[in-house]
Amino acid sequence: MIARISLLLFALLASACSTTIQPWERGTLAKPEMQWVGDAQGFALSKHVYFSKEGSNGGSMVVGGGCGCN
Repeated sequence: MIARISLLLFALLASACSTTIQPWERGTLAKPEMQWVGDAQGFALSKHVYFSKEGSNGGSMVVGGGCGCN
């Protein structure tokens, strides 16, 4: 009984995730307040400063040393 209820609940929740975005709805999702990072250039600069000071390169495509010179 519990397995059937949980399977039904899972199917109900999974079906809600399968919506399709229509072309006229994409403008709403492209607004600046919907972005993960508000200032992409500032975020890239802060990442550059961080890995330059750390001396490590944590998953970024940019190569640099601990001194800040590339």
